[in-house]
Amino acid sequence: MFLRVLILAAFITSAMMPMEAAEQSIGDTERRVVSTPTPTPHRKKKSRKKRSPSASPVRVKKKTASPSPSQKEEKSPSPSPSETASLPTPAASGAVAPTSTVSPSPSEVPAPQKSVLPQKKGEGDPNVTLSPEAIANFESYPPKVQKLLTSALELTTRKLDYKYGSADPANGGMDCSGFVYYVLNQNGVAPYVPDDSKDQYTWLRSAGTFEPVVSGKDDSFELNALKPGDLLFWSGTYSIERDPPITHVMIYLGREKKTGARVMVGASDGRTYQGQQRFGVSVFEFKMPQTENSEAYKGRERPRFIGYGHIPRLNE
Repeated sequence: MFLRVLILAAFITSAMMPMEAAEQSIGDTERRVVSTPTPTPHRKKKSRKKRSPSASPVRVKKKTASPSPSQKEEKSPSPSPSETASLPTPAASGAVAPTSTVSPSPSEVPAPQKSVLPQKKGEGDPNVTLSPEAIANFESYPPKVQKLLTSALELTTRKLDYKYGSADPANGGMDCSGFVYYVLNQNGVAPYVPDDSKDQYTWLRSAGTFEPVVSGKDDSFELNALKPGDLLFWSGTYSIERDPPITHVMIYLGREKKTGARVMVGASDGRTYQGQQRFGVSVFEFKMPQTENSEAYKGRERPRFIGYGHIPRLNE
């Protein structure tokens, strides 16, 4: 009886063992199925999605690399004629040729600028010179005045140009204040003579010998005290900011015998004698500036005659 119970128990345990093993195997398989399928496909899909965009930027970089030729094409539109010319054959050398031809073109620019000066001389008649005998009553002038004006008229015979900043005829020309400075110093008129027109004006104003002129008429009574050897002053002959605003100076000669017109001597870049512009050291007509509405001053600053000054002790 006891043996039967043992055999039955062994049979039951032997039967249950495969079932438990089967259940365990089934559980293992279920766990594997549950655990592995979800991550593996998702990882593969995610890895593919990650790779696929990573490939796209590589293409984008390739596309961005391709614009580098397009940038060359953007630069090429300006030299496109030179590049199209360079494509056929040895036009590269031809491309250098236009650049070499461009360099002479700026060199041609100064040429007309240099020709402006000769053209300016051509437009104006030659410098005018007068002998002392051509001036009315010259022999009655005080000796110092005669000496001063004779040396000034001698400079008009040298064909000197108008040269800004020069006070020496050895430079080939002088400007207005340089001419006055040179003539006055050569004749020992004063121990000190300023070399600028505004300072020469201040010199005579401070000496109390300056006569202001407000009228613009040639026959104004304000000119009654004008004497040969006096300095004549203008403002507005060119644009410059200075105090006082004096821009031009000349030496008064008197009246010409032949015409009876007032004349002056000095250096100018366009004043007139007998209606013609003269450039350089010359004799010029002394006239009041034209009116503000004159065609000659449209769009330009109008010169204005300020007045005249007697050189101290010159008429003694």
